[in-house]
Amino acid sequence: MTVSISPAFAGSADHLWSEDPMTRCKFAAPASLTNGPTFWTGTCVDGKATGTGMLRRRDGNRAGPAFFGQMKDGLPQIGVVDLGDGYQVVTSSDNDADRTEIEPQARIDAFRTAAGAARQVGAKYAAEKNTAASQHYDAIAKTLELQVE
Repeated sequence: MTVSISPAFAGSADHLWSEDPMTRCKFAAPASLTNGPTFWTGTCVDGKATGTGMLRRRDGNRAGPAFFGQMKDGLPQIGVVDLGDGYQVVTSSDNDADRTEIEPQARIDAFRTAAGAARQVGAKYAAEKNTAASQHYDAIAKTLELQVE
């Protein structure tokens, strides 16, 4: 798996806002999720994604990349985008689009936050008695935790 670093937003003054098609919760997704239908699994406060959760890009019935992490007022704070063939660390303090390195502790924190978010999503599905989805996100959490060892 590869790991790359991404600013949460280049030019943070302008955010490209999206909306969960089901809940109408608003958020600005990390650029690495690319454009398309994106769903938020987590808390929505005052109409914006807030707290720990997952942004999942979907193309029809096919799941795309996902951001696991912490949101505040609809903006990613810290976490990881799972691209399927690698990970991209996202932090709100990354304002330099040319930045290619990240402090080791920030990387560790991002993966730990992402693992917690995946576990939270798994718990949501467990509460809904969707065992397959719950196990899937628990496995993702374990994989994310392995990235910091």
